[in-house]
Parts: sequence; C-alpha cells; structure tokens
Amino acid sequence: MSKQFDVIVIGGGPGGYIAAIRAAQLGFNTACIDEWKNGKGGPAPGGTCTNVGCIPSKALLQSSEHFEHANKHFAEHGITASDVKMDVAKMLARKDGVVKQNNDGILYLFKKNKVSFFHGRGSFVKAAEGGYEIKVAGAAEETLVGKHIIVATGSNARQLPGVPFDEETVLSNDGALRVGAVPKKLALIGSGVIGLEMGSVWRRLGADVTILEGLPTFLGAVDEQIAKEAKKAFDKQGLKVELGVKVGEVAKTKAGVSIDYTDAKGEAKKLEADKLIVSIGRVPNTVGLNAEAVGLKLDDRGAIVVDDECKTSLPNVWAVGDVVRGPMLAHKAEEEGVAVAERIAGQHGHVNFNTIPWVIYTSPEIAWVGRTEQQLKADGVKYKAGTFPFLANGRARALGDTTGMVKFLADATTDEILGVHIVGPMASELISEAVVAMEFKASAEDIARICHAHPSLSEATKEAALAVDKRTLNF
Repeated sequence: MSKQFDVIVIGGGPGGYIAAIRAAQLGFNTACIDEWKNGKGGPAPGGTCTNVGCIPSKALLQSSEHFEHANKHFAEHGITASDVKMDVAKMLARKDGVVKQNNDGILYLFKKNKVSFFHGRGSFVKAAEGGYEIKVAGAAEETLVGKHIIVATGSNARQLPGVPFDEETVLSNDGALRVGAVPKKLALIGSGVIGLEMGSVWRRLGADVTILEGLPTFLGAVDEQIAKEAKKAFDKQGLKVELGVKVGEVAKTKAGVSIDYTDAKGEAKKLEADKLIVSIGRVPNTVGLNAEAVGLKLDDRGAIVVDDECKTSLPNVWAVGDVVRGPMLAHKAEEEGVAVAERIAGQHGHVNFNTIPWVIYTSPEIAWVGRTEQQLKADGVKYKAGTFPFLANGRARALGDTTGMVKFLADATTDEILGVHIVGPMASELISEAVVAMEFKASAEDIARICHAHPSLSEATKEAALAVDKRTLNF
C-alpha cells in the first residue's frame, strides 16, 4: 500500500529540506527523501553542503586559521605561543561534530514541521492516479505517491577524463575534507572556490601547495581589480597558482601522483605531489532518478530542464538547486525551494538571480553581488566606481587584517548600485548590506548617507559608496 502525500521532495540538501519545510508550513502533507548516510549508516540530511561541502570546509578553514594565527600572528599581540602543533585527527573530529550538529538539526526541523522523512534513494516509477509514484530504496523499501514532486538531487564533483576519484590519492571535495595527515606536497587542478579554500586549509597547516588553472586569468568570474588584489595576497602567503596551463597525463606513483602539464609559455613540466585535489566544476546528479520512466526532460549536461519558475517538462513536477540551470550555490537552492513551495500554494515565489551573493571563504575572504566592472564595460553600461581600502579602516587595523578593499559600481546617470565587490576581512558578512540595497534598488548615495557603527568594518562599505561620488572622508 503506497503512502499518499501532497508534496514529495527528492533530496535533502539545502534546496530539498528547505522546500519540504516551507511546503509543510503552507499546510501540505509533505515527505522528503534523502539517502545520505553518516559513518554509522544512519541518516545524514543536508546534502553535499552539510556533509562534504560548505559546512565541513568552513570548520577546517576556521581550525587552520586559528593554527596560522597562533604560529604567525600571536606575537604581535604580545602573546607567546611556542611549539604549536596541529592534531589533524582532532581537527577532523571537530569538523565531523559540526557536520553531525547540522544533520541532527535538519532531522529536528522535519519533526517540528511534521515533514515525513524517508532514508533512502528516491526515484520515479510511473505516473499514477493522484500524481507520481516514487520508490524509496533504503533499509526498508517504500512506495510513495505525491501530487507534486520537487527534485532537489544536487550535483557531483566532475572527474578529470580518465582519472577517477579514489579519495585516497586523487581527491574530490569529499576526500579533500578527510585527509588524515598534512601532505608535504599538495596539487590542485582548478582555482575555483573549492580549490582555493582547500588549498588554503592545507597550506596553513604546512603543505607545499600548487594550484594548476587552465584559464589565463585568475578568478575570471570575479571583478578584475578584486581578483588581482586577492592574487597578491595569496602569492604573499605562499599559495602557488599557475595560470593558463594545459594538463596532460595524470598518473599515480608510489609516492603519490605525477601531473604532466604545459605552462602558459608552452613549456612542458611535471608536478609531483602526495595528493591531488581535482576541483574542475560539478555535474548535475540525475543518475538513478529514473527520469526516463516518466519522460522527465534532461539537457545534454544531464540537468533537469526547467522554466523561470522551476517547472519541468511534466505537470506538477518541479526541480531546484544544482540539478537545474543557474549558479550551483546552496543559498540559490534554498531560495528556489521556498519559491517552489509557495508557487504550489498559489503564491508568487521570488528568486532574483541578479542579487545572489557569491563568497569564497579564503583569507582574505572574497564576496560579491551584481555585475563586475568588465561586464559593465562589455555591455556598454555607463557607470561610476568607488573603492575604499581596509588599510584606512580603524576596525581592520585593530584586527590586524587590513588586506583588500570594498568596491562599488553604480549607474552613471541614476546612481543605482549595479555591483558591490569585496576582498578582505569578513567580506562574507559585509556583502549582505549590498544585497539588501540592490534588492531595493538603492543608490550608492543611499548607502553613503546611512549611519554605520564606529569602529566597524562596515564603515568601509559606506566609504566606498562615498567614493562613487569622490568624497571619501577617511582616505
């Protein structure tokens, strides 16, 4: 006997579990299916983000940052700390504890909101009376029928052709978070978010880190001025980034791995390392969904085809997050999950792709929202720019972290904020003010005239807004 639901969500990552909770809040009888297991085989909802992505990587970044501060920066504060060591096993155990807290928190939220949770892999069986039949393959097989189906199955790490992940020597983001000892030499292919964050963790702990990037520019999606500032900081830290390389043969060796590549000048080179992290993007996770059983349309990348409202090719079947078009960001998935639940309820769900913030949690942090200066130039948009360095910010000086700047881009005629770009301390938090401002179509002058607390890093945001009109007060 199948169990009937108004809404069934396949996938318990940020898009899925949030969609399920919002649907339940709106009065729908809701189920969420997720197959992720913890070390004991129990449920571990939260998807890639919670289990092998956003959350554990931030835990390791925090631990490694503490270690670097103790080794390199405590002395300037008058603190003597000698013979500081890192217990990698304990660091990983703390990371696992943080992950478990988040897993358990999601299970609690399901109970609180009366969402029925099923632990296993969800897949389509057929269209059925009252909606769609969904099979749950887990410890106990279940058959569910839902009037509305929301697919939120996320994405998987992209492999190098012919170089499968073994998670021992050749690592995806998953294996990169479980390295049991600091490697002497660490190689990374790809200088995106994962590459830079994981490279930063292991560099701080003592690894010799080299990142190979195929593109000729560093962080091509980031505003060029901000990317250059970040690159200077990473170079100074000893994080080696080689741009414009062409990777050739990658082979496992007794010592680890060797990578043949051609550098930007066309010279053949070989890089030997103990471990290799491959971070060359992610691919939509639709394998095993059995989309063909119901005629659910996929594109040539394996992503589910959706319209602007996340409707698929089938009536009452929706899809959100990494498994559809758009940026592969946890918070984008969450916004889509909420919007779809509200659309099912006949409301007008809202997702504005133009105000989705991006963050790279390195040190310095990099965060941005809206368009870059190079995009505005390419589009022929007349704009004004204003920058303010953290070097001139009192709170940054007191923190001892004055790297970077805040940059505003505003329409030359209307002064509407078109983009805000930050590299520096707590950029991940500072960007939220810009997101709110842009969502309400604020002008640079609006931010410039709002009182900001002193001393705070946010004053750099105000000063950068003032700089658009060439009237900074502290620089």
